[in-house]
Amino acid sequence: MTNTSKKILNLSLAAVFAAIIFLATMIHIGIGFNGGYIHLGDALIYLCAAFLPAPYAASAAAIGAGLADVASGAPAWVPATVLIKALSTLFFTSKKETVLCTRNVIACIIGAVICCGGYYVAEVIIYGCGWVVPLASVPFNLIQTGASAILFISTAVIFDRTGLKKKLSSM
Repeated sequence: MTNTSKKILNLSLAAVFAAIIFLATMIHIGIGFNGGYIHLGDALIYLCAAFLPAPYAASAAAIGAGLADVASGAPAWVPATVLIKALSTLFFTSKKETVLCTRNVIACIIGAVICCGGYYVAEVIIYGCGWVVPLASVPFNLIQTGASAILFISTAVIFDRTGLKKKLSSM
């Protein structure tokens, strides 16, 4: 595969992932007083990061999740979401032959820390409510990131058994 063909494939996959991340994030349950919500979009962000090189994965995550905030009526959260979701992708690797590897499992934990910490700080900034009140959102963010990690790992096992990543890389 030529370098140009590989770039086109990566760009195409990033666009598809951005759309799927958007859809998975739009299916959500509202929580708390701050307009936040629980969703499984992070599982798709993690999958994206395991399939695509970092710049493509970060872009897909930022675009998909950011657009979901806009469509959900939470545009104030877009800057934080774009930054948090893009950063969450950087600890995964797409260079392994499999989706599930030790680094990607550890990256789920790092992603949870980035998500919980990032949205905690964003809530402090957006609402100016001090450092105590936003602590109420942390358990919900932990539930979301934990469920997303479980879904990512489960899906990764299925993808690895079917050899999907290997098939895509041989295109």
